[in-house]
Amino acid sequence: MTTTRSYGDACGVAIGLDVVGERWALLVVRELLLGPRRFTDLRAGLPGASPNVLSQRLRELEAAGVLQRRKLAPPAGSWVYELTPWGAALEPVVIGLGSWALRAPAAPPGGSLSVVSAVLTLRTFFVPERADFRAGYELRFGEDRYAVRVDRGTLATAHGPVTDPVAALDTDARTFVNLLGDSGRLPAEIAAGTVELTGDSDAVTRLLAAVSIPAGQPGSGVPNRPGIPLPA
Repeated sequence: MTTTRSYGDACGVAIGLDVVGERWALLVVRELLLGPRRFTDLRAGLPGASPNVLSQRLRELEAAGVLQRRKLAPPAGSWVYELTPWGAALEPVVIGLGSWALRAPAAPPGGSLSVVSAVLTLRTFFVPERADFRAGYELRFGEDRYAVRVDRGTLATAHGPVTDPVAALDTDARTFVNLLGDSGRLPAEIAAGTVELTGDSDAVTRLLAAVSIPAGQPGSGVPNRPGIPLPA
């Protein structure tokens, strides 16, 4: 195992926690689910993790075989971290944990929200039956670009720009999540300057309406617009 601490328990749950149970470890996995990231990208997505702690988690996860480090081909030439096939198999664990947390008795207020978490929220709560259309979109979060393609009930996302998208949405992660499943907010967000939309606004409305984020349990204090959008 990669840590000096172990539960010393033969159960698979305990063994898994020996690998990804350290603080920030599973969130590092979350940040890599949509593709390779540079160290600076991971720092931006996990602002609460100090550089030293983040570096330690990366070393531990690499030693455990969860992720690997490689150098991009020229002209980029940057070093990036990416999940191994075994590490990528953690996706349903991360998604399941986030969906389970929607029913938590209480959610801590505020907190940061990463772009990756916002895009994963779209993927997690996309309802195929609501998406009987075809369209390509570009989501812009500052310098970050994500391609979204809907094809008759299927959704695909990828890190990077889109060629000739039907529409592009330029916003921040939290505003984007608050729009998911609540497309009626879109005109107000545009008027407030928190969203910039180029292209077909009706197509964006269709995308947002194809998402359904469930509410928490009755009386739980977790509404449809959770304080920490999930999975996160």
